[in-house]
Amino acid sequence: MLSQNILYYGKAEPLPEKVTLYAGPLSVLYEHGGLRSIRLGEHEILRRIYMAVRDRNWGTVAPVISNVTMQIESDRFAITFDAENIQGEIDFTWHAVIRGESDGTILCSMEGGARSDFWKNRIGFCVLHPASLSGQAAVVEHTGGRREHTRFAEDISADQPVNGFSDMRAIEHSPEPGLWAEVRFSGDVFEMEDQRLWTDASYKTFCTPLSLPYPVQIRAGTRVIQSVLLRLRQEHAAQPARIHRQAGIRPEAVRVTAGSWKPLPKVGLSMASHGGPLSPREVQRLRALYLHHLRVELKLPDPQYQRILRQAVEQAEELSLPVEVAVAVDQDLADEQLASFREHLDILRPHVSGWLVFPTLEPYAGGSPSEKIARAARQYLKPYDPRVPLAVGTNTDFIFLKRTRLPLECMDRVCITINPQVHAFDNLSLIETLEAQPMVVDSARRLAGGLPVTVSPITLKPRFNAYTTGSLEKPTACVLPEQVDPRQMSLFGAGWTLGSLRAMVAASACSVTCYETTGWLGVMERDQNPLAHNQFPSTQGGVFPLFHVLASIGEFAGGSASPLVSSAPSQVSGMALKANDRERTILANHTIDEQEVDLEGLEGSYLVYNLDETNAGRAILSPEQLWKESSKPYHTENKIGRFTLKPFGLLWIDKMRA
Repeated sequence: MLSQNILYYGKAEPLPEKVTLYAGPLSVLYEHGGLRSIRLGEHEILRRIYMAVRDRNWGTVAPVISNVTMQIESDRFAITFDAENIQGEIDFTWHAVIRGESDGTILCSMEGGARSDFWKNRIGFCVLHPASLSGQAAVVEHTGGRREHTRFAEDISADQPVNGFSDMRAIEHSPEPGLWAEVRFSGDVFEMEDQRLWTDASYKTFCTPLSLPYPVQIRAGTRVIQSVLLRLRQEHAAQPARIHRQAGIRPEAVRVTAGSWKPLPKVGLSMASHGGPLSPREVQRLRALYLHHLRVELKLPDPQYQRILRQAVEQAEELSLPVEVAVAVDQDLADEQLASFREHLDILRPHVSGWLVFPTLEPYAGGSPSEKIARAARQYLKPYDPRVPLAVGTNTDFIFLKRTRLPLECMDRVCITINPQVHAFDNLSLIETLEAQPMVVDSARRLAGGLPVTVSPITLKPRFNAYTTGSLEKPTACVLPEQVDPRQMSLFGAGWTLGSLRAMVAASACSVTCYETTGWLGVMERDQNPLAHNQFPSTQGGVFPLFHVLASIGEFAGGSASPLVSSAPSQVSGMALKANDRERTILANHTIDEQEVDLEGLEGSYLVYNLDETNAGRAILSPEQLWKESSKPYHTENKIGRFTLKPFGLLWIDKMRA
């Protein structure tokens, strides 16, 4: 039996404590050495301030916090702590002081030193401005003192740094007329990047400039001293800006309303990367998802691709599905490799739903599409079945597509991938990426001149490191592989999956691939010979909670969906579905607290199903029983339904047929 925390979010350890603090008119959350959600009433001023140590491959070295002291008053606070970032060759220690004053000033400072020689790509403060500032005015003060008026990028910017936000020592923006929020930096030169390139819903200001060579070797004894100062500045105005506490008290319940109705994207899964076959029970359960396709990824330079293709065709036939074929091609050998690949296709004659084409990945090449590969793909793949769409794009982060001129005359669609963990790894940061996912799909569509967007795949973690500049540490018996996240088997993972599919509906993605079929990266644990690991204590043959999200959406394949609008999207999100005479609403609680939800637009009689700590154990072992055991009748005449979602719980609300 899984412990409650593992069921909630995949780990036995409790979540870091969040402490609500006030600096005069500003409210802020302190969590594990950093500040987040700095707000002036309804305005989010900054999303986060934190200190980061990143190794030569851009891996983040997590801090261990100790000796924390807190002095908290009603309108001010002072926090000190010590931190150690130790991993591999890296051994860096630092002392932090964080102060908030009654006038709305917040100062974060650190002083640290290296206790070993190591290579690093970054050591220093990062400041996140929320993506909601898109297109808004800003004033940048450069290190020479020059002040420049600019704007936060509206469309996602691939410029690094973002145009106008380089060589900075301060940045200001106006959350409301007459009031400016200034962030001032010391200890290094800072610049900004648009983190929506990796589906983070923020603009990140960081040091040291990327124009300087990296990685850099740090010698033992090297000292680092930095600070970030946030302060409010009021201009003289006819109507003075309000600088007083607006706690932004939320209503008793999160209010959820319907959005516009759009076609439900076609949803598929990837073939399991562990390479094992499907058992009869796995086939039966996967059929219950009403999938559109089975994705297979083939690296044409690797002769093993022929075996993988045969296995994918066999599994797709077992599931009565077409295959979505993703092929990585060497640019200099595109014609030769695709011609050989076509010969194997003609022998196997698989039913194909789509082609995804991109170059083989080299460090920092990013797998960006090239016209040569696209033309070769069109020449050799399109005649196989002219009805099958050819998608050209990237097999890794959106930044690589954004920096490329697409060969539009050769393609029918553009393809991108999504994962939420390039920069941050905590639950709230993952939920915040759901805000940026529609922006990425929309930006990809604009790049492709309005062509449909295929998102394939969506995963919880990156499938590989596209940024490595050195050798990567190999997994050990004590550490999970880098691409595995134990939240895959949790209620949190199910809620995040619902939120991501909601984002795909909002952005009108035409096709989506989520996760794999079985195993640690799949929708269920393997029925036979599962891998055992104490950090991934899954149940042999059991499904993961996200299986139920996909199954309940799959029942409406070919129908319509509405991305619901939530008054607190980081707490509750969902979507509505309809097909033929059926209607369903799905809600997810993304937090460890119970949430009261007022769902607007309900009238009549419904059946309500829950998936949470009360029944998840049974739903994992016997997924077919969920819809038989958890249903409860619900009736309303006032067009508003009040529901309670348990921690990380999900609700399905089905309209009863007349």
